[in-house]
Amino acid sequence: MRRSSKPAAALLSPSEPAIRSARLRLRDARQPDLPFDPMPKRIEPCLAVLKPNAPAGPDWLFEVKWDGYRLAVHIDRQDVRIITRGGHDWTHRFPSIARAARQLGVHAAILDGEAVVLDDSGRSDFGALQMSLGGRGGKRTSTESILMVFDLLYLDGHDLTGSELSVSRHLLEDLVVPGSDGAIRLSEEVEADGVELLEQACHIGLEGIIAKRCDQPYRSGRTGDWLKIKCFQSESFMIIGYEASSAARGGIGSLLLAAKRGHDWVYVGEAGTGFNGKDAASLRSALDALKTKTPAVPLKGNNRVFAQPTLIAEIEFRGWTREGRLRHASYKGLREVQDNAAVFDMDERDA
Repeated sequence: MRRSSKPAAALLSPSEPAIRSARLRLRDARQPDLPFDPMPKRIEPCLAVLKPNAPAGPDWLFEVKWDGYRLAVHIDRQDVRIITRGGHDWTHRFPSIARAARQLGVHAAILDGEAVVLDDSGRSDFGALQMSLGGRGGKRTSTESILMVFDLLYLDGHDLTGSELSVSRHLLEDLVVPGSDGAIRLSEEVEADGVELLEQACHIGLEGIIAKRCDQPYRSGRTGDWLKIKCFQSESFMIIGYEASSAARGGIGSLLLAAKRGHDWVYVGEAGTGFNGKDAASLRSALDALKTKTPAVPLKGNNRVFAQPTLIAEIEFRGWTREGRLRHASYKGLREVQDNAAVFDMDERDA
C-alpha cells in the first residue's frame, strides 16, 4: 500500500494564537558552550493514564493519539541518539529521523515523541510501522517512519522538565515549525472541547486523543497529568501460549494473553482473530521454540500450549468483562522484545 508523507489533517478550526513566553535566561557570551544544566543521559517518559471520557475545562490541551513507538531523541551537537521507552538505543533503526534531528540547527536538545508511519489519510498505522522495521526481531531500518514530536525536555543548557507544558511547547514550536512535512513533525495541539474533539477523531478513524494539563511540569511515569481517551482500545499484552487447533490455518485457534500486576502476570483472555495463515504459522513457530510445561499463570487445558513470556502482542479489544477478561480481542501485530515496558499494567485499569 502506498504511504503518505503528508501530515494528518487538522481536526477542528485553528484557535487564536497562544501567548508566547519570554526566553528562560540568556547564555553567558564569554562561555557559549557552558551549559546551565547538564544534559541527562535519559529521562523516564511521562505516560498517559487511560480514561473513558475526555476532561473538561481550560486547564487541558489536546492532541491526536499516535499509534507507534515512543522515542526520545537526544541531540548533542551533531551526535544524535534515539532512545526507546524501555531505554534501548535505536538510532540505527530510524536513520531518517536521526538525519532530520541533525538538521534542526539546535546545539543540544531532547525531543519526546512517537515514531509512526502514516497511511494515505494521515493516520498512524502500527502494522505499517512494524513492516517498515522488518517485523519483530527484524533488522531493517525504517525510512518511511517520521517522528511526531509533542514535547521538548531539554534545550541548549536548559532542563525544561520543571517548566509548565505551555512554556516547553512554546519553545518546541520555535524549533519544529507547525505544518512542516519532514521526518520530524510537530504533533499539534488543538484548543477545543474534549468531547467534541474525541467525536471528530473517532469519525475520521483515529485511535483517540491525548489530554494534557497545560500548567504542569513534565513528570515521569503515570501521574494523571496526561490522559489518553480512545475511540477503541488497543494495548500491549504478553503472549503466554496458544490454543492449538487442527481446523485453523497455521494450527493456532487463539493466543493466550497476560498483563502485568506488579511483578506478576495476570491472565486476561484470548485473541482468536486478526491473524491470517501466514501470521499464525510464524507465531506458532516462535511460540513452539519457547514451549514450557509451567505456564506463566495457572491455566489448564488439553489443547493449550504454554510458552515462556517473551512475545509481546498489540491487541485491539472492546472493553473488559467483570472477571478482568478482554472483550472481542483481535491481534494487530508483535512488538519488539525491547518494548516490554509497554506491556499493559492492570493497576492502570483499576486506577
